[in-house]
Amino acid sequence: MRVLVTGGSGRLGRSVVATLAARGHHVTSVDTAPPHSADTDGIVADLLDDTAREEVFTRTRPEAVVHLAGIAVPFARPDLETLSVNTRLAWAVLSAAAAHGAHSATAASSPTVYGYNTPSWKPRYLPLDEDHPVAPWNAYGLSKAIIEDTARAVARTTDTCTISCVRPGYVVAPEEWQGAPTQLGHTMAERVADPALAATSLFNYVDARDAAELFALVVENPGTVPTGQVLNAMAPDPLAPGPVDTLLPEHHPTTGESAHTLADGRAVFSSERARTLLGWEPARTWRTQLPPEQHPSAERH
Repeated sequence: MRVLVTGGSGRLGRSVVATLAARGHHVTSVDTAPPHSADTDGIVADLLDDTAREEVFTRTRPEAVVHLAGIAVPFARPDLETLSVNTRLAWAVLSAAAAHGAHSATAASSPTVYGYNTPSWKPRYLPLDEDHPVAPWNAYGLSKAIIEDTARAVARTTDTCTISCVRPGYVVAPEEWQGAPTQLGHTMAERVADPALAATSLFNYVDARDAAELFALVVENPGTVPTGQVLNAMAPDPLAPGPVDTLLPEHHPTTGESAHTLADGRAVFSSERARTLLGWEPARTWRTQLPPEQHPSAERH
C-alpha cells in the first residue's frame, strides 16, 4: 500500500515510517526536515504551501495518509503560531487526502485535549477514555481538539475516505530509554524516579514503536475504525514505580475522589478502544525498556 507520512522525520514519525515499511508498505515521508534514514523515500516540503502540497499528493498518490506534521510540544512556539500551524496543517492534509482518493487518513492528536494541569480540572471518572469530555486550556491542547473536530468535519465530505485520530501519549523514542533526553529535556530514568516530572502528563507515556503499530493497524483496517473515531494510545503501565492511586492526588488534588479506581495498577488513561477495535496491545513499558540499573526501588512508592 502507498502510505504518505507527514512529519516523518520527527520523534514519532521515524518509528511510524520504519514500522510501515517493515510491514511491506511503500512509505513516503514528507517533512520540512530531511528523512531520518537514507533508506526512506522522503520529500522536503512545507505542506502549508498550496503548490507544494498539491505536488506531494499528485506525485505520491497515497492510498493512506498518516498526519503527524506540526508543532509537537506544548509551549515550544508562541501560542498563535502553534494554533495556526497545527490547525491549518490538519485541514490542508486531511482535505487533500480525501480529494486525492486516499481510502484512509489518520491524524495525531494528544491527551492534552483533556485539559489536565489546571487547578479547576476534575475528571468525571478514571481511567480517562475517549468518551470523557475534553477541556483544553492551552494553545497546543486546543489545536489538537480542533484537529479532532477537523477530522470529523472532513469526514462529512466524503464516503470513500475513512478519517480518524489517534492520541499518542508522551512519546518515547527508542534511544530515549538509553538516556537520550526526551521531549521535555529529562531522561526517562529521571521521569520514573521523580514523580513530579511524570505527574505533569498524568504518568502517561507510549513507546514510539508501539504507537507506530497502532497507526499501522489503522492504515491496514480502514473499515474497522469508524470514520471520525478517536483512539487513545498509551502504555497500560503508568510511569511510576507503583499504583498511581496515591501519587495522583498528591500532584492533582482534584482527582482524589476517583483515583481509587487505579489501585489495581492500571494507567490513568484507557486505550481499551484501540484494543477492542484493532487488537492493539502495546508491548513496551518502562519496566522492560529502561535498563535494570535505572529502575527505582519499589519501596520508594
